[in-house]
Amino acid sequence: MAAVLTCGEGAALSHDSAAALYGIREHRRGPIHVSVASPRDPRRRGIRVHRRQSFEVATHRGIPLTSPSQTVIDMAPALTERQLERLIDEADKLDLVHPGELRQAAAKEGGVGGARLRALLDKRTFLLTDSELERLFIPLAERAGMATSETQAWVNGHKVDFFFRAEGVVVEADGGRYHRTPSQQRRDRIRDHAHALAGLQPIRFTHDQIAHEPEYVADVLRGLSCVG
Repeated sequence: MAAVLTCGEGAALSHDSAAALYGIREHRRGPIHVSVASPRDPRRRGIRVHRRQSFEVATHRGIPLTSPSQTVIDMAPALTERQLERLIDEADKLDLVHPGELRQAAAKEGGVGGARLRALLDKRTFLLTDSELERLFIPLAERAGMATSETQAWVNGHKVDFFFRAEGVVVEADGGRYHRTPSQQRRDRIRDHAHALAGLQPIRFTHDQIAHEPEYVADVLRGLSCVG
């Protein structure tokens, strides 16, 4: 259970040091990071102090440190998008924080860290309607040299987004990734396994990739059409 420390109430491990203690990022050489709810700026050798008005704090292994959400937000400005994705996934896997809760915390936080986190998590939940999906995806497939697709077709007992019969390729488009429960993810794997066992190539793109990374999607499809 996280609490909020305000001015004069204390200090806690934060940033890289908190992430390492939670186990969501490897321990790295360097100073210990500590956040202090204080207008003062104390300095100690080997300790990097982050002075702030308030921040969320929790206890892990008996040690006070910033909450998982606060830690990810604090780390966001210093990480690449790939590193930040990995940090979020590790926190989610260890049940420290759900991405939906993380998105709410980022909205409250503001600042560079909150903004970067919101942008990344919003990409994960970007959603197209069926008609928008077809309008954007079908021209990409045609440009990549794929044969005409069957949309919303039943294949191996499952309804799929796009089926390229000539190439033996099944394409599923995923939206709202972080809202998928373990049981939904399990069903997705079962669908993919059924197609693979039938000799088909199952492949998945996110709605965000189809809408905002069309060249990447076309390149992947082009490679599949060549293999087929």
